[in-house]
Amino acid sequence: GAAAGVGGGLVQAGGSLRLSCVVSGLTLDDYIIGWFRQATGKEREGVSCISSSTSRTVYEDSVKGRFTISSDNAKNMVYLHMNSLKPEDTAVYYCAAVPLDRGWGAFIKGSMEYWGKGTLVTVSS
Repeated sequence: GAAAGVGGGLVQAGGSLRLSCVVSGLTLDDYIIGWFRQATGKEREGVSCISSSTSRTVYEDSVKGRFTISSDNAKNMVYLHMNSLKPEDTAVYYCAAVPLDRGWGAFIKGSMEYWGKGTLVTVSS
């Protein structure tokens, strides 16, 4: 199994960007798919995650109301729609997957099973 995040780029503050997580070799319903980010000099943090089987979503406080996570089981894709972007959202974003039966704590702890390569999001002021 694997998860690969794509879609990063340069955007002005206030703009929008959509990241896509391509999930392969995994059944989306059996996994929690999460997005994490790491800014230069900072620790990695969980941004959002979703369980497509339960439709439950989780968001980090600073992105609530601005970011939306969604899944498309037919395409085996998970998306992170980012609106009202701020310079402090600048980071390398990673998508990751963990079996649903490991629980949501795995996302909170960052203990995911599959990690994709990061995609850089740069928000200019």
